[in-house]
Amino acid sequence: MSSDDVTTALVRALIENMKGAAEGWKSFAMVIDFDGDRFSGTHGYAYSPDGAASAVASRPSAVRPAVNAYMDSYYEPGQPRPVAVLVQFDRDNGKYEVTFEDEDASRWQVTPSNIDAVRDAIKPAF
Repeated sequence: MSSDDVTTALVRALIENMKGAAEGWKSFAMVIDFDGDRFSGTHGYAYSPDGAASAVASRPSAVRPAVNAYMDSYYEPGQPRPVAVLVQFDRDNGKYEVTFEDEDASRWQVTPSNIDAVRDAIKPAF
């Protein structure tokens, strides 16, 4: 499977299993977290056309096959994986971007003190 195919499958799996999005969302930003080499969960936001953001997540058991296929297309067995991956997608224009974070596990983590900053920082702007 090509890198475009596994990326499309990943984005599709995140969308099809996304919970919490407002009706008619325009874009989303989803963080895929890892604990060592193991996929551990997702969190992020879906953004409405009016700019409102809804907290979202995709069920790990449902997206695990797509996450694993995507990661396996980039990394050899035994090669260190990133600590997190940010997937951004704009529904209107079909554009997406995937950003790897290799060291800073807290880069996209949401806390009460940074919730607004993270929500705004990861919003797709293609």
